[in-house]
Amino acid sequence: MSQLLIEKIDAILPQTQCKKCGFAGCRPYAEAIVEGGADINQCPPGGQQGIQKIAELLDIPAKPLNTMHGYPRSYQVVAWIDENLCIGCTFCIQSCPVDAIVGAAKQMHTVITDECTGCDLCVTPCPMDCISMIPVNKKVTDWACSSIDAVKKQTANKARSRYQFRQQRIAHEKRTDLKTHTKEFIQPPQTQISPEVRKQAIITAALKRAAAIRAQTENKPDSIKNK
Repeated sequence: MSQLLIEKIDAILPQTQCKKCGFAGCRPYAEAIVEGGADINQCPPGGQQGIQKIAELLDIPAKPLNTMHGYPRSYQVVAWIDENLCIGCTFCIQSCPVDAIVGAAKQMHTVITDECTGCDLCVTPCPMDCISMIPVNKKVTDWACSSIDAVKKQTANKARSRYQFRQQRIAHEKRTDLKTHTKEFIQPPQTQISPEVRKQAIITAALKRAAAIRAQTENKPDSIKNK
């Protein structure tokens, strides 16, 4: 696999990380193109100009966008959360490929508009249907054409960096969870107590202590009890 070629294709892709191409992100899609596992016309956000750029890079004929993967949008969009309906389930946070949604469990979530790529991956998981994709002021033609602009390219580079950082964070969390589970596995069996059993054990121990105190009081001589 040519890493340089992958880098060049990835640089053409819009970095929305929307998965509409059928892969987990822009980089995996670029890798699949080089490996022969994907066609060059599977990226709706990249549009026809993106296809043309990849075709020129690979020295192959261009082809029409495969609309089985979707259609290009006429306008750039970003996610918007109706904060009056948000219940803080965190499903949207988990689905965002660039960590552009902030919030905590059972608390209101908010989209960082400047970081949102418009992938719309957060819309479907929302159980309250309180997320909408709204247009921003900038008109879109084709990404590869508009990417000549330095600002557009900077936006793509930032989205790529945020996507890569998120992937690294998730990998780190998985390693940490694995270590934690491994430690729990090798601990003595007595530590493997469910919350319900632990609670009952605490109550039982408290009852035994109370019974012991009562027994001691009852066994004291009358002279001591009457003091």
